[in-house]
Amino acid sequence: MVAPFSVFFFQAEDGIRYLVRSRGLGDVYKRQLLKQLTLRLLALPLTLLIITAALYGIIMLAPPEERAQLYIPSRTPPLTEQEFQNLMNRLITEHGLDDPYPVQYARWVGDLLRGDWGWSPTFKGEVLPLLKRRLPVTAELTFYAIAFMVPIALISGVTSGWRANSRFDRGYRLAAFVATSVPSFILGLFLLSIFYVGLGWFPAGRTGIYELSLSTSDFRTITGFLTFDGLLNGRLDVVGDALRRLVLPVFTLSLLYWATISRVTRVAMIEEQTKEYLLTARAKGLKERQLEWRHAFRNAVGPALTAMILSAAGLVTGVYIVESVFDFKGLSELVTKGFFVAPDAPLVMGFAVFSVLLVLPIILLFDLLRAALDPRLREDDLEL
Repeated sequence: MVAPFSVFFFQAEDGIRYLVRSRGLGDVYKRQLLKQLTLRLLALPLTLLIITAALYGIIMLAPPEERAQLYIPSRTPPLTEQEFQNLMNRLITEHGLDDPYPVQYARWVGDLLRGDWGWSPTFKGEVLPLLKRRLPVTAELTFYAIAFMVPIALISGVTSGWRANSRFDRGYRLAAFVATSVPSFILGLFLLSIFYVGLGWFPAGRTGIYELSLSTSDFRTITGFLTFDGLLNGRLDVVGDALRRLVLPVFTLSLLYWATISRVTRVAMIEEQTKEYLLTARAKGLKERQLEWRHAFRNAVGPALTAMILSAAGLVTGVYIVESVFDFKGLSELVTKGFFVAPDAPLVMGFAVFSVLLVLPIILLFDLLRAALDPRLREDDLEL
């Protein structure tokens, strides 16, 4: 799944580069920007096609009889063996579960293009509304994880790399080693056992005591993010409760990616210290803080943001694991139940499409950060 993703997103770097370069320039740059945007738009459907085709092939490994069980009405009376077999045959024929793989996949693609995401037999409802209701939960957790992880990763990586082999650097390397050694679900369970079960400092779940009051009061859902909607509704109690519930999952989700990105930043900062421009600037009397943040950091941030781009798909996967551990009823619960009895094809396929679309803004954000921070992407003599 990651490989075709990279084809699309590596092109995003060039697109952002053209965007920065073409500001206020002539028609040549505008045409080049348009060309890059066109390539990106063409690559997105191809990426979705490859991912969904492979996933549908996995779903087809389950026998039609097994998938047909999902469509049995919940209030079906006890049946004889022959009646049950007749019911299964009817459901298989009715939903086309015994059709060849190309026919079933083409039918799903056609329905999707017409705006029909299908009907989930697991949840007894349309797939698209189900996904829309759960998406804000996953998106909010992802948003706060990135907002927490990126600044800390860059600051710790820069500080450690600039002061390599210092006491701070040795402590940082130990912490990064531990962070990359502990699986997310183990860390999440450990934190729950201490801060939820033991100390009671941070609750689990997303809404808790406010779930009933939010559904029955005049609380308006605007963005789907409890923290933002709480502010917009003037409910600071909701904001405070939502933030407390985000502390443990955000920390769990961020830790591994903090270590990965800060390590890349550290290595880049160590390499920058050997560059001639820093030696010259130091000889001219520039202060160490100016050298560190105004010059070395701006050139070292490129590899770090590239690492963020490559980690984006893994970050979304980590969100689904963390949601399951901390009982955040987001997209992960849908796909977990969608595979529980038998593969719920419409739900699982819709989940895959939503996952791709969730990664897109993350990648774009990191590309914009790189274009804004890396001075090499704004050089006038940059070859297009």
